[in-house]
Amino acid sequence: MKDYDRKKLANNIKTLRKQKNLNQAELGKILHVSQQTIGSWETGRAIPGSDTLKILADYFQVSTDELLGRKTSGSANDTDLSEMINNARFFDGKPMDDHDKELVRDILKRIYNEK
Repeated sequence: MKDYDRKKLANNIKTLRKQKNLNQAELGKILHVSQQTIGSWETGRAIPGSDTLKILADYFQVSTDELLGRKTSGSANDTDLSEMINNARFFDGKPMDDHDKELVRDILKRIYNEK
């Protein structure tokens, strides 16, 4: 990975973590890595592996392309909400199971049908 890309990824991880009002230790606990690992990612000394990038993207509710600082086309963002719910692993920092996802779907259906 080029230095410029590494810096974009590092900055994005740090920015997204701060948007969730988490410190490095808290994010590390959620992702099952150390605070030092988070710090290394945020300074660009280390890069998360591809599986970890996917987990980070899911947690922060962004695409891996967005996390890596790549520009995304409009069509890539035209994802069906139901698909997003199916693929969601976390909501507001807490893990989601199938029951949670079904509750979200039910609530959204009620809201949508009331229109």
